[in-house]
Amino acid sequence: MAVRIRLKRFGTKSKAHWRVVVCDARSPRDGRFIEHVGYYDPRTNPARIQLKLDRIQDWIAKGAQPTATVKSLVRQTKRTSR
Repeated sequence: MAVRIRLKRFGTKSKAHWRVVVCDARSPRDGRFIEHVGYYDPRTNPARIQLKLDRIQDWIAKGAQPTATVKSLVRQTKRTSR
């Protein structure tokens, strides 16, 4: 089973916010997920990013592949938490 760490869309039309979830790569974007590991709201200024970095690192160690957007969010979170 290929596991991905990706964004799941929430909110209404033109007011989207995103959850960062761990899911099977075959599931649809807004479908089933294994674990909720974070939150991303790009509409606030500055954008609100809240991630469970320890859980994300644990899933990556188990073989989960993060999407490019999730990699970028993790880098931003690590940079601001210093």
